[in-house]
Amino acid sequence: MHILHIETGRHLFGGALQVRYLMQGLAEQTIRNTLVCPAGSEITACASAYGKTYPTDIKGDLDPRIPLQLIRIIREVKPDLVHVHSRRGADMWGGLAALLTRTKAVLTRRVDNREVPWVARAKYSLYVKVIAISEAIRRVLVSETIAPTRIVCIPSGIDPNPYQKPCDPSWFQETFDLTPGNRTVGVIAQLIPRKGHRFLLEAAPAILARFPETRFLFFGQGPQKPDLERLCHEKGITHAVRFAGFRKDMDRIFPCLDLVVHPATMEGLGVSLLEAASSGRPIVASRAGGIPEVVHHGLNGILVKPGTAGELTEAVSRLLGDPGLGAQLGAAGRRLVAEKFSVAAMVKGNIAVYNEILQGETAPTLER
Repeated sequence: MHILHIETGRHLFGGALQVRYLMQGLAEQTIRNTLVCPAGSEITACASAYGKTYPTDIKGDLDPRIPLQLIRIIREVKPDLVHVHSRRGADMWGGLAALLTRTKAVLTRRVDNREVPWVARAKYSLYVKVIAISEAIRRVLVSETIAPTRIVCIPSGIDPNPYQKPCDPSWFQETFDLTPGNRTVGVIAQLIPRKGHRFLLEAAPAILARFPETRFLFFGQGPQKPDLERLCHEKGITHAVRFAGFRKDMDRIFPCLDLVVHPATMEGLGVSLLEAASSGRPIVASRAGGIPEVVHHGLNGILVKPGTAGELTEAVSRLLGDPGLGAQLGAAGRRLVAEKFSVAAMVKGNIAVYNEILQGETAPTLER
């Protein structure tokens, strides 16, 4: 079996990391991989151990060179199946290139935002199957009139081992300008509106009034950073907030955090939540998208209504004030990830989809 993967992410987290895990798992099963990815992306180097890579110059959804490049590569490598993993410049063009080369294709959808139904029908008709990484995304697809029989739910997987190392307090405090008495609340997400950072900043003054030693660490980058920094200044909490940027050593950071907060208003599943749970961190998160499939209220974290600073204040304060409860929730999170979100299960699920498609399905045609 030969699978051509298309992944347009430039950094090795989220969907791109899942593709790397998948390619490794497929290679271990003697399944041949080829990867199309942006030139200079982080996945290019690490994926080369599991298959041939085709770094391309991808500029975005409207780049007219994308389908031409994809058609050329598909014709050159002659895969049994095309697997499109991303949206930017890939989900429409990848399916169309597969159709024009008479190659069967499958698409993984990782986000829960809604699309115009007729656009969704046209796009997803290019694929034999659509893989949703959460039941929440499956429900969105069905609401867009995609036939339930064409949707398969395969949750993202994670290797928990890197996140279970002990914390190095001295390194952690020096790196993020902390003192031994600080309690740390981490947010791991792109600095974009739908991740909800502003709701935690609105809750921060009340949290600091109860626990003045708290420090909020925001890991990630994005266009909303100036607005969030301005909000910190307006609320007088600049001293308690660290914008730490994108880090490649989160496996070293997670074990040092007291808790993780994810106040997103939209989320497909949340790989950072799986990483937090693997490291034994208690979680406070919004009851949005696929988040409740990772954070089970009262088991490994606390869920709050999206966009509510008041509920965030109470949930975060509860965990800061009760370390024993945090330890209990953290231990349950480790068990949950091991049972339901393993890389092996994710790889097995994808292989099952490939076999089903290649053994009986025909390539799709454009719906009118």
